[in-house]
Amino acid sequence: MEKKILVVDDEEPIVDILRFNLKKEGYEVLEAYDGEKAVEIALAENPDLILLDVMLPKMDGFTVCRKLRERISTPILMITAREEEVDKVLGLALGADDYITKPFSIRELLARVQANLRRGSEGFSHIATDAETTSIKHGSLIINIDKYEVKKGDKVIDLTLREFELLKFLALQPEKIYSREALLEKVWGYEYYGDVRTVDVTVRRLREKIEDDASNPKYVVTRRGVGYYFAKQNQ
Repeated sequence: MEKKILVVDDEEPIVDILRFNLKKEGYEVLEAYDGEKAVEIALAENPDLILLDVMLPKMDGFTVCRKLRERISTPILMITAREEEVDKVLGLALGADDYITKPFSIRELLARVQANLRRGSEGFSHIATDAETTSIKHGSLIINIDKYEVKKGDKVIDLTLREFELLKFLALQPEKIYSREALLEKVWGYEYYGDVRTVDVTVRRLREKIEDDASNPKYVVTRRGVGYYFAKQNQ
């Protein structure tokens, strides 16, 4: 079945180029030229991935991202001509899974699209796990692999797909430290493309949701100068 991608950009030539190249790769393409229409189509059509420009009429991409994150967990790849660090961090903090800055090569964009379309166990086939295992429990944190659900005690924690994949990857291998570059490759699927700050922002978002004190994390921990790891908890 074709993967469905929603392209949101107010520049018609860019949409034309993206449509042509995405269709050539076998994707079904939906289009929106302003923020309000993007929200409407995303909620009605449930695409597999959204390519979202920041500068849009009626509603900017940051607002679109925030509104969609309140309703759906579809991967969002933000496209921006802005170079400012704060804009990139803001997009990720609002729930975007990734960003790419104009001008970009089609090859890079398609690599990002493919990586962000990966789902669940496809990204973790190299991890040896018990076939009977459907959940991971550490302390009060329960990660249900089949349901893509995380609970802390009785409370369901609302994670984006990328946050869930990062947590799952680390929790399946507790105490094993991964550099940001390794996490980009293992979780995001980037061998050549990607900004390690994407990992930092996603870790920060994840901590704000699962930790009692995000500034003093007990689950997703930093080994300074090396990377991140999941710390074992008493059961």
